[in-house]
Formats: sequence, C-alpha cells, structure tokens
Amino acid sequence: MDSEKFSEDADKVIKALMDISCAINSDLYLEDILRLIVMVTAKVTGVEICSLWLVEDTDNGKKLRIKSTQTIEPAYLLDRELNINEGVVGHVAAHKKPLIVYDVLSEPLFKEKKMARKLGLKSMVSVPLLLKDHQVVGVLNCFSSIYHHFSDCEVNLITTVANQAAVAIYNSELLIKTKVIREELETRKLVDRAKEILMRRSEINEEEAYRWMRKKSMDSRKTMRRIAEAILLSEEIY
Repeated sequence: MDSEKFSEDADKVIKALMDISCAINSDLYLEDILRLIVMVTAKVTGVEICSLWLVEDTDNGKKLRIKSTQTIEPAYLLDRELNINEGVVGHVAAHKKPLIVYDVLSEPLFKEKKMARKLGLKSMVSVPLLLKDHQVVGVLNCFSSIYHHFSDCEVNLITTVANQAAVAIYNSELLIKTKVIREELETRKLVDRAKEILMRRSEINEEEAYRWMRKKSMDSRKTMRRIAEAILLSEEIY
C-alpha cells in the first residue's frame, strides 16, 4: 500500500472513530448510536454486512440478540437469538476474543449457512464488545462478499469500534438505572408527604395511612405515585 493510500485510509478511520465518539457523548438514543456504529464500520472497512449483537438477561439465562445492522436484506433482518457459546457469535462472547473465519460455509461454529449462501457471504470477523472490567456486553460482526484475510490492522480497528460501542451501551444502561433510582426516590418522598396529610386529616397512624393508599392504588389501578400526587393536590386546593 502506498503512503498516499495509507494516509487516506488512516484519515477515514480517524474520522469514523471521531463520529462514533461524538455520537456516544450526544443525546442520541442508544438505537441510533448502534445504527451509526454499524454504518460507519461497514463504510470504513468495506464489508458487505456489519451487525451488532447484545447480551440480554432472560428467564432462560443470558442470550445474544441482533440489535443493529446497516443492511436491508430481509434474510438478515430476521429476529435471531443465540445462547452464550452458541455459533460464532456465542463463541466470541463466551471466550471474549476476536474470531476470524475465512470461509463461513466450512466453519462448524457458523450456524447460518443457508442465509450466507443466499446473501453470498464468504468471510467474517467477529469481535467482542468489552468493558474495562472485561465484561462482555455484545459482539460486532463484519462479513465480506469475497474471500478475505482480515488483517491485524482491520481487526484492531473493528475492536476499537466494538469497545466504543460497549462504552455507549454501558453509559445508556447507567443513565436508565440512574433515572429509575431518581424516580423511586421522588416517589418515596411524595408518598411520605401524602401519608402525613392522611395521618393529620383522619387521625390515623402511618401504617394505616399507607394501607389506605395501597388499597386506593389497587382499586383504581393507579400507581402509588399518582395516588400521592392526588392527595397533595387536594391539600393545595383546600
């Protein structure tokens, strides 16, 4: 590769990583960030299909489910689910190491050979989405339409992107948890204030006030927060 071509490719990679970094630090929804990640990765690497799978907790243990891809091929857009250590994706998630497959049709781990034949997929590289504590949160796949030996440089680039995706997912989950905790604390404060009003109005103790609110919540099929807000509103009116 000549120096000019190498410089152009390096510029594209740097710009791609900057785009992803900006998206992670923006107010975009996680789905939009993941979509941008697969689109940028596919564009920079020139692969046919790029897809991102996330680890989900289910009643039957941890599963991997496809969450984003830049392709519009119906055969690839089907809702799919894998167990940890199942298929190439599950293997990468379980072992937390990239896996390069030169010929997907001859790879025993690859489970979707019918789809690969239909879409003309030949080679792939699959890398884990890892956090700093080495917790795996997903897997990023790249498929080529020609037989291709993915270089160390390409694998390193895709790994860098995968790690940035892991950060985006972690930040999103942390934000959701923080929001839920904040809402729970706010609800608890509202309920406590509403109990005080009921105790004063009806001359009952705290436990009786809470039971009254809980029964009202169940009978009306409204949340405890809604009941508390109604009591507080009635206090303001009178």
